[in-house]
Amino acid sequence: MVERKEKELLLQEASRQQLVRGQIDRREFMSRTLVAGLGMAGVGVAAKYGFGSALAEDRPLTPTFYQWIEDLHPGIPTVNGEFPGINYQIAPVEGFGIERFVAEAKNKESTWDIYVGQTPFVEMSAMVAADVIEPWDDYIPKDVLDDIIPSIREENLINGKMYGWPFLLDVIGTGWHSGLTTQAGLPDEAPATWDDQLERAKAIVESGAAPFGTTFDSHGWRSVAPMAHSMNPDIYTSEGLFDFTSDAAIEALVLMKKLMAYANPDILLEGASDGGVNGTPDEVAFAAERVGYYNKYFNAPLRMAANWEDPNQLHLGPLPKFANGAGSTVFWTTGSALFKYGKNKEKAAEYLKALTYDRQIWKDSIVGTPSGHPGQLPPYKSIYAEWDANPPDWMPPFVGLVRGQLDSAKAIENNLFGLQQFVIGKPIWETYLKGEESDPKVAMQKVMDAVKAEMERGK
Repeated sequence: MVERKEKELLLQEASRQQLVRGQIDRREFMSRTLVAGLGMAGVGVAAKYGFGSALAEDRPLTPTFYQWIEDLHPGIPTVNGEFPGINYQIAPVEGFGIERFVAEAKNKESTWDIYVGQTPFVEMSAMVAADVIEPWDDYIPKDVLDDIIPSIREENLINGKMYGWPFLLDVIGTGWHSGLTTQAGLPDEAPATWDDQLERAKAIVESGAAPFGTTFDSHGWRSVAPMAHSMNPDIYTSEGLFDFTSDAAIEALVLMKKLMAYANPDILLEGASDGGVNGTPDEVAFAAERVGYYNKYFNAPLRMAANWEDPNQLHLGPLPKFANGAGSTVFWTTGSALFKYGKNKEKAAEYLKALTYDRQIWKDSIVGTPSGHPGQLPPYKSIYAEWDANPPDWMPPFVGLVRGQLDSAKAIENNLFGLQQFVIGKPIWETYLKGEESDPKVAMQKVMDAVKAEMERGK
């Protein structure tokens, strides 16, 4: 009898996997369950072992979203409407904090089923280490998995398992105010090299076209990392840490100081919102039309230019590179984590497929709405193929630019200190930017030492 029950459960699980991957429908699943001799009582047995949560839900689907995602993507409620009874919530997070999620997991519980707001290098490793989330492998349909752009799929893996379902793609590049650059007599094209951008920034200031020639976000994952990648993206240690002592990282720090000579003087200050990571001084300066060139993820200049008298004066291009540099940059996706102690896991997969393939969400993101103009792009090959085959009349040229940049971009590697290494390092490398330390190599060595010391303390 025990052996038979084990076989029945194995058959039940095999059928459940086919259901999740879209290979059979729910009617076929129920039919196989009955044939296997389980009946409705058996469904309850399967649920006890975690095999049948989609059939024995004890609460409605409960996703939680980072607030900014709802703010910038107003089509989300429409998708929610396709899932009657959904208990949609805003996540209790600020500045990428995951404390609430970790506290609940310690009690082997979760208020929510999924968190939409996870960026792989930022908090994914920490959530895995704290046993907060589980892989999507058993739930994401195979057609979706195969449709994810390979570099994005790789970004969401830890030890070969997929802990993130990608949603919103961001790539770091260059934006410029063509009205100001034209006034300064500069060509209407992206600077090819950092030397080109420095020369143009100087020209803007000296011509009086604008008080500042260039700006960037001083948080390391938005400045040091992409600038270093533009020289050489292969600058990570065997542990997956960013190598601050590499030639590329040191050259990036030197470049930051050179750019700061033509930038808004408050560039090193923290932001005004979301724990200091948003509402940053670079955004304020660019939104006020007081700066010519801007290096950040493309959604930042798109959002800030909405404040201009003529938003059409915003032009976009690739990130510059160092002479003879690799010409790479940084990309990341913001997506969804699956809570280990959540419920409704098959339903969560259905929801995320509907959300991330919703064409209106992507049109709104690319064209903009009264809520904003994020310009964030999808992670799926099929959507780009569809647009290539039948280009929509609303499609702006920056979509091809950003998609093309992804091919040369590299994600920041996943590590427990993936984000924290930049937080630890910022006040240390800024001693060089402020002139308190004259040698960039000394500053970056101190950063590396501090990161490793913090890692040792955490063991």
